[in-house]
Amino acid sequence: MKRIALLSAVMLIAAPAFAQSVGEKSGVNSALGISPTTADFVKQVAISDMFELQSNKLAEERGNAAEKAFAAIMIKDHTKTSDELKALVKNGDVKEEVPTSLDSSHQNKLDKLSGYKGADFGSEFQSQQVSAHKDAVSLFERYAKGGDNPKLKDWAGKTLPVLQHHWEMAQVLVN
Repeated sequence: MKRIALLSAVMLIAAPAFAQSVGEKSGVNSALGISPTTADFVKQVAISDMFELQSNKLAEERGNAAEKAFAAIMIKDHTKTSDELKALVKNGDVKEEVPTSLDSSHQNKLDKLSGYKGADFGSEFQSQQVSAHKDAVSLFERYAKGGDNPKLKDWAGKTLPVLQHHWEMAQVLVN
């Protein structure tokens, strides 16, 4: 009986942390406006930046003139945010690990994009950029409002206008 009580207590304590990670991964937190955990935020930002860098390098090779111009800005800006996040971790301001590879979802998107050329590439690239920046804006807005690491929260708030501008640029690219 003591084991069951102990196991129940452990599950109750662990459930909220697990639920937040599942919620962030599934999009439930975004739909409900719930702030991501610091671990989820760092992971999602790092993966998002890696995806932006890799997909926009493809756009520099395969895109039309507008996509290439957009890609150059994205590479510059996402290199900067990636470097800033890594510096926050390296300086000890953020006690999380920064992933070094894409998750399967982003890798699948990149693989799909890699298979296209010409107008098909442009259509997929533009769609992915709108979606990726919409997600990034939501992530940064929610962490800037309710994140639990003050320095990371401040950084999210300062970075948010740039991401909002990227989202607007991506929407113009589609039209």
